[in-house]
Amino acid sequence: MSAPAIPIYSESTPLAAAAFGDRRAFGAAELPVPRSTLDSWHRAVILGGGGHYAAARAELRLLRVRTTDPVLLSLAASTEGSLSRQLGWHARAAVADGRAAALILPTRAEGGIGVGPDRCDAVCDALTGLAADALGTGRLTLATRLLWRSHDALDPEQLRWRPWVRWHWVSAETALASGRADPARTHAEAAVELAERGPSIRHRVKSRLLVAAAAAAGGDVEHARALAETVAAQCREYGLLPLRWACAMLRAGVSDDDAATAEAAECAAAIARRGGRFRPAGVA
Repeated sequence: MSAPAIPIYSESTPLAAAAFGDRRAFGAAELPVPRSTLDSWHRAVILGGGGHYAAARAELRLLRVRTTDPVLLSLAASTEGSLSRQLGWHARAAVADGRAAALILPTRAEGGIGVGPDRCDAVCDALTGLAADALGTGRLTLATRLLWRSHDALDPEQLRWRPWVRWHWVSAETALASGRADPARTHAEAAVELAERGPSIRHRVKSRLLVAAAAAAGGDVEHARALAETVAAQCREYGLLPLRWACAMLRAGVSDDDAATAEAAECAAAIARRGGRFRPAGVA
């Protein structure tokens, strides 16, 4: 018997379902008006997943002036960090993730939102984000230490699919950066298993992309190529532009594919039109 699916949260809204469900990514004009500050965070997550960086940042700015809830403010800061990190600005992301940690770690408040993510989610987002930032700036020991802090904040008996998936992502990336393909693949496959039980197509797609990257690093190029092609098709189907760009970069690397190189350039141009600026080489 297969394991039961893990719900998004105890209650859901159309924006929550779009942020963490199996719907295609939308632009700002296509999304419902948020009815709460939690909805505003969901809008920002949706917009970021579709590569609408300027619109996502604008939504996060609105959220920050509309709430004093430490959970949501921390989640907003972590989301801002994620947007910067996707574009290669790891040092800048660390500032946002540090703010997320400072907002939530000193408090014991669970927040006033009632449903949805709680203090544990916010703590793990902040620490996992900081670990990814450290990894991006070459500080692998710090990344590992932060990952274990995030791990210790999670209750293994609770099915918190999203923070656990994110933890496995960054653990896989840290292993890859350390030249350890086998642990990277183990973490990536654990992320896939959890994501398959969760509601989010975006988390499933990114987890599969990490399996492909780990397979390539371990020399299993044929599997990496085949899985990356599947991931690319899913990115196009669901409008996941940042993941589509990352997948095209991987495909170009494992197959010397001119079409993949062209697709990566096309995605980068579309991201730039949506307010995303990649960090130039040599710029901190």
